[in-house]
Amino acid sequence: MEENSLSDSHTTEFSVMIDTGNDSGFNSSTRFFEKLVSNGSNNEISLPNASDVQNLVNVTGDVPIEYAMIMFGYIMPFLLIITIIANTLIVVVLSQRHMRTPTNLVLLAMAISDLLTLLFPAPWYFYMYTLGNHVKILYPTTACYSFHCMIEVIPAFFHTASIWLTLVLAGQRYIYVCHPTVANTWCTVPRVMKAMFIVFVLSFLHQSTRFFDRNFSSVMFMYHNTTHVGCVYSTASWVSNFVTEMVYFTCYYGFRILFVHIGPCAALVVLNVLLFRALRAAQKKRDKLFKENRKSECKKLRDSNCTTMMLIVVVTVFLATEIPLAVTTVLHVAQNILDILIADYKTLNSTILFTNFFIMLSYPVNFAIYCGMSRQFRETFQQLFLLGNVTTRREGSTRYSMANGPRTSTNETVL
Repeated sequence: MEENSLSDSHTTEFSVMIDTGNDSGFNSSTRFFEKLVSNGSNNEISLPNASDVQNLVNVTGDVPIEYAMIMFGYIMPFLLIITIIANTLIVVVLSQRHMRTPTNLVLLAMAISDLLTLLFPAPWYFYMYTLGNHVKILYPTTACYSFHCMIEVIPAFFHTASIWLTLVLAGQRYIYVCHPTVANTWCTVPRVMKAMFIVFVLSFLHQSTRFFDRNFSSVMFMYHNTTHVGCVYSTASWVSNFVTEMVYFTCYYGFRILFVHIGPCAALVVLNVLLFRALRAAQKKRDKLFKENRKSECKKLRDSNCTTMMLIVVVTVFLATEIPLAVTTVLHVAQNILDILIADYKTLNSTILFTNFFIMLSYPVNFAIYCGMSRQFRETFQQLFLLGNVTTRREGSTRYSMANGPRTSTNETVL
């Protein structure tokens, strides 16, 4: 597809014509160009080829298009439908009154964050790759800004929130299992809701400057001997003049590496190991109780073990997709900031593309985990969507208490 590649054009000396005013579309900039040409017979205006325009918003050149077309053009529409259905079902089930526990509230917030992480960039994926518009130059500047926000900034906000919510989930479960005496104090619904609110606020603050750190301007250039209008981006003046690009992006990506990627992943690995050890110890205790014919205590411990095992699986799936992204991001940032060659730029871009896609692919998996490992989730789902009714809060509470033994005083999730 050589005619569609903007990197195949070449030119020598040129002058770039950029219109930094408000754009009303292609026609206004074209009339502006024609007016300049007609006003000066001796002052000939030379436009650059597309490949020579720095920071041109060019979807084809920004990602490995041969992989992006398959993943985002052909697979993504089906993945989006599956994720919308699966996460909506999770939200509906976990929103029921008798399902309102501290653990379930975090799982509910994670489902919403994951859904929105995929939902915001989905229209652009469909427009660019499914409909084949990646070969077109994105214009006007309002479209370029929307593309930037919906593809990069907003998904990063919700994905950051999802990462920190997973850390809250694992930390809460660790307190339940390893420090049950303080669970009544720390693992309550009000405290969990406060923690979730703080997570979303901090995630937004972390991404808030990304909405304003880039300016978009229209530019005219030549492509296959035809005049085109597109967008070029530049760093905002408040970054360049008051902070400097080096300081700003070093702080942003440094924070992201430490507190969004490496830090949470390392903490989750440690918590998962501690939970697994506690699970093995609890299983030995359950076997001992079973031999002593203490069935009531044995059932309670079984329910707690099932919950712990389910959350270990959820965190493991999360880590399986997040650790590769964390490593790739560190290499990418180190290569740019330290100006050293670690890997080919196209290779790193392809790796990030694949890791992001696998993260999106993992979003519907949680629904299968809940259905497969949570009896309470399955029964509530059946009552809502298969039987057409659901028990009231009191009936549901009594039913699950009878099925699984007395509830613990910490209001943990009963499976």
